[in-house]
Amino acid sequence: MSQVKSVMIVGVGGQGTLLASRVLGSAMLHCGADVKVSEVHGMSQRGGSVVTYVRYGDKVYSPVIDKGEADVLMAFEALEAARFLPWLKTDGTIVVNTQQIDPMPVVTGSAAYPENIIGSVKAEGAKVVAFDALKLAEQAGSVRAVNIVLIGAVAKRLSIDKQVWIDTIKETVPAKFMDMNLKAFELGYNAQEI
Repeated sequence: MSQVKSVMIVGVGGQGTLLASRVLGSAMLHCGADVKVSEVHGMSQRGGSVVTYVRYGDKVYSPVIDKGEADVLMAFEALEAARFLPWLKTDGTIVVNTQQIDPMPVVTGSAAYPENIIGSVKAEGAKVVAFDALKLAEQAGSVRAVNIVLIGAVAKRLSIDKQVWIDTIKETVPAKFMDMNLKAFELGYNAQEI
């Protein structure tokens, strides 16, 4: 490890962002990095926007990621990717699930869900890895595995050996869900972006 790297995890409450941050942080620890993981910020119990920061390197003094500092933005939902785009570094990468989850203003009819969000994010110049993580999670055996699918896609873009990720998943998820989560990781790792 050398310089500090930052991964920002954004999503909607109930999508598994907390487990994703635990897996990311544990994988970095296995590599000997100093790791700081923030707590979940947002309305995680109510389907609101949630954000978690994972920072790692030789010496990390704070878990907080400021605008323009995230090396990777892991977005569980397309609108969240657009909302948190300002936190991404100029040469950063967004790994985004193309799933659409309507926020409350859309549900109540007071707003419309924006069209072509992925295209808009790409137009800003960001490196975007977009794919249907929900579909891959279903292939793995459960829609609840979206978080591990996204971990797989992020893992492929970080300079950490694949086996470290697999070992971390084995240590982190309950044994009864192991096969499903390992399959979800592989599907995310090999996901074809759209």
